Amino acid sequence: MVRKYFIFTLFFLQISSIAFAYPSIPEESPHDFKTVIVILQENMSEDEIKKLVKEFPDLQLRFVFQHALNGFSVRGKLHSIEKLKSMYKVQSVSPVIKYKATTPRNVDIIGGNDIRGYFDHNKLRLTGKGVTVGVIDTGIDYNHPDLRRNFNGGKDLIDHDDDPMETINNGKNNTVHGTHVAGVIAANGKIRGVAPDAQIIAYRALGPGGTGTTEQIIAAIEAAIKDKVDILNLSLGNSVNGPDLPISLALNHAVEKGITAVTSNGNSGPHLWTVGSPGTASKAISVGASTPPMHIPYLKAGDMSNMRLEPLQGSLNWSLDRSYEIVDGGLGTRKELKNVKGKLVLIKRGKITFTEKAKNAHEAGAIATIIYNNTKGNFIGNLEEDVEIPVASLSKEEGERLQERLKKQQTFAATFLKEEKDYLADFSSRGPVTVSWEIKPDIVAPGVAINSTVPEGYLSLQGTSMASPHVAGAAALIKQAHPDWRPEQIKAALMHTAKPIKRRDGTPYRTFEQGAGRIRIVEAIQSETLIYPPSIQFGKFKYSGKKQRQKIYVTVENVSEKRKNYSFTIPKSTKGLYWKLPKAFTLQPNEKRKLAIELEVQPASTKEKIFDGVLILTEGINNIRIPYIYVVEEPDYPRVMGFEFEMGDGDESYRYEVYLPGGAEEFGIALFDPDHYQFLDFLDWERNVGKGLLEKQIATNQLPKEGTYLVKVFAKKAGQEDTVEQIIHIEKPIKNH
Repeated sequence: MVRKYFIFTLFFLQISSIAFAYPSIPEESPHDFKTVIVILQENMSEDEIKKLVKEFPDLQLRFVFQHALNGFSVRGKLHSIEKLKSMYKVQSVSPVIKYKATTPRNVDIIGGNDIRGYFDHNKLRLTGKGVTVGVIDTGIDYNHPDLRRNFNGGKDLIDHDDDPMETINNGKNNTVHGTHVAGVIAANGKIRGVAPDAQIIAYRALGPGGTGTTEQIIAAIEAAIKDKVDILNLSLGNSVNGPDLPISLALNHAVEKGITAVTSNGNSGPHLWTVGSPGTASKAISVGASTPPMHIPYLKAGDMSNMRLEPLQGSLNWSLDRSYEIVDGGLGTRKELKNVKGKLVLIKRGKITFTEKAKNAHEAGAIATIIYNNTKGNFIGNLEEDVEIPVASLSKEEGERLQERLKKQQTFAATFLKEEKDYLADFSSRGPVTVSWEIKPDIVAPGVAINSTVPEGYLSLQGTSMASPHVAGAAALIKQAHPDWRPEQIKAALMHTAKPIKRRDGTPYRTFEQGAGRIRIVEAIQSETLIYPPSIQFGKFKYSGKKQRQKIYVTVENVSEKRKNYSFTIPKSTKGLYWKLPKAFTLQPNEKRKLAIELEVQPASTKEKIFDGVLILTEGINNIRIPYIYVVEEPDYPRVMGFEFEMGDGDESYRYEVYLPGGAEEFGIALFDPDHYQFLDFLDWERNVGKGLLEKQIATNQLPKEGTYLVKVFAKKAGQEDTVEQIIHIEKPIKNH
């Protein structure tokens, strides 16, 4: 038998300057196979679900969900799925998609590892003892000396057994992520996590290479609900910004069942609308990444000063004590690194890895290496091996200016260190959430240069994946101090005591960038007033020329043993914005009150479509901040995102998936000649597509001929068109005899 395999290699490009011309999309055509999550309107037993699916011979039942979701997953023909949907009370059908792991003063800054410890009102030391934290990730090295006393079992949703060990002995597909996350939460050995006595239950839902599917992650959430964990951490995600994905809904259900769910916000910043599921889950605590206290090197070369360097992860500390000559090292190949002994060397990004560049420079005798970007802005990178000289990155703009200077004259450079902390990491994804227009992240925590456990040792990593477990550990301490607190109370305590953070120029970050701010554990444990929801979404207003009003209800709870007096601070007067806030009020100990907050808006025509700020509730000397947000008309969120190509489940197809946050009036995948940008054909197209995930199979006989193609994926809605461009290379089929 001859079997055909097509290999698709994808490259992400920035080709915004190229004008693509293509004709109107053709008429729609049907497609066949899907793997989907089916959410039911009414509860059904597992036997009833099996009986239901048996009525459709071409449908294969894969998972049954009865805790995280009320539903199941199936694979089969599209027409059978549509028929099932029409015959039974189905709430929604969503394609299965892939998720990926989103890759020690960090604990000190949030109030952790205080030598004096934390204590509750009964003088009990708080270490997370008696609290169980579920970690849905790549597994855990439960033999690690810093973790083995915390490990309390788990499940493997990849290999379907009870051994959640990290992927090991699998070459480049080995994983370390889950062990690192668990160490931030509860390491108790050479390093100590935020809650060193908490118990860890590991759920391996991300397999070799750190990837898993919707089904596996929901199955892990199901298992965590059955195990009745107190806290649940998910340091994983995708690029899909929408509140209604199955994993986001499953996390909301976990919270409803009493679990405090914490998730990373994503590593796709610094632009807006980059938060991805499950960071979009309304009831979970979504966490962005801030910087812990760090000594950052700055470069001065001739008349060029205050050039900020970004140390690469794994680099030696930057501690040069005098000026050195700086020279141009090209791309950092061995041939280019001549006459660099005892000097700083400036190298351009590209062609070879950061590690190769740094090792070549060290072997040539360089004292340190600076790698400047080949695209706009700076970058954060990692060294794959130890290199015996400091290595840092520089922005493209400053690197090119410095290179031009080196061409003209001999230049000496000096470095000096500045302590920096509480800045938002560039990679940290921003909100808001599409459709629901919610503020995400809810809070931020340290996520840069975080040292923690990995199989057979320790490693410094960065990402919102590292920020999320700081909050999970903090939630464990709060749960120990207040065992009767519900998830919404723990979330409120963390948000209302957070420290707002500012940019380097002193301007505050927007609420949908930092949420309420950077967490502070001691203050959260000692919270005496809680407000929920802890942030307010007023929804969408229209340009109508008339005043429009929205009323939102919040609950204020006095959880102290003292009577407290409250009053709202009147916000600064803003044209077109009118507030109606509750009058001053008093709450007795353990009393709570539901209050109405009204916002009246008379929108003026403006390019600005996202409006946010903070309301202040005053109690004595305490000011409790309540972030709020509203949007006007249809904001300029991306109309298309999360596009992926993959081989199909059979030999004769491949599939794509794409997320359309607000749906699309027109959607298409256009093929172009990559050299001349000439339109060739449509790979697929559709009109009036509903919001959410779109997934389709395309047979190999519908594929273009072998070769390399430039693909433009576009979506149009409400007069706005957004695109994603990629290169697809179709290789010759491999024949097996």
